[in-house]
Amino acid sequence: MDNASLSRKPPQASELVADEIPEAVRDHPYPEAGQSQSKKKGLIWKLLGLAALAFGVSIWLHLNFNLFPATSQAEQTQQDSAPTSSASPSVASPATTPKVPAIPENLLGHLPYPEAPAKDLVSVTSDGSVKLRTSAAAKYQEMVNAAAASGIYFAPISGFRSLQDQQHVFFDVKAERRQNASKRAEVSAPPGYSEHHTGYAIDIGDGSAPEHNLSPSFENTEAFKWLEANAVAFSFEMSFPKNNRQGVSYEPWHWRFVGDKQSLETFYKAHSMKK
Repeated sequence: MDNASLSRKPPQASELVADEIPEAVRDHPYPEAGQSQSKKKGLIWKLLGLAALAFGVSIWLHLNFNLFPATSQAEQTQQDSAPTSSASPSVASPATTPKVPAIPENLLGHLPYPEAPAKDLVSVTSDGSVKLRTSAAAKYQEMVNAAAASGIYFAPISGFRSLQDQQHVFFDVKAERRQNASKRAEVSAPPGYSEHHTGYAIDIGDGSAPEHNLSPSFENTEAFKWLEANAVAFSFEMSFPKNNRQGVSYEPWHWRFVGDKQSLETFYKAHSMKK
């Protein structure tokens, strides 16, 4: 090595030309940093790919198996807190069912009674004007025969009455007599509340003393005395005795049949009423 070579100083960094810098160093001034950035970018793309795949799988599961119903948390909470009902879906909810006025259990001292089916009624008079239910009619006829054997002759006045019949008896007569509803109810039931609707009740007169018919004075007739002593043997009872539980005026002529299961059930409430 000559003296010229020994005396030459190493070139400064500013004096290096671009061609003398290795190509790898020119592209990445910090080779290790460049490699780290590449790894980070690759990891990010992998994570994004996994997220997209997971999202696609969740959509597929939702469409095919409905694993994630579209119900918000608020809606679910509201559903969970709502009361359960055993009613059938076909039954209208209480909110949509029209309200029907309740039938009073007692109207002016009278109880509600159903109207007897026409097919269950038979006549107890030759002209067919007075009818009773079959079971009541049979026992009434037995009672008539027994009374006749003792010289007592009944005059059947009124048996079954329809709602229309009772409409006239209550409202039309009320208007004719200028009575208020409470006063009229003391001697006659409003439509739908008469024992005559049932076909088990009958008004009885004395054929030998018609002037006492439908009057409290009927109690003085031989027919009444016979009924008072013997009617129970034929399953008849007075509906409205003195001081009766319903507060209806005394009607010694009005008798009802209680000789079978249906008639007993029909008049059970009247028996159980408190004074």
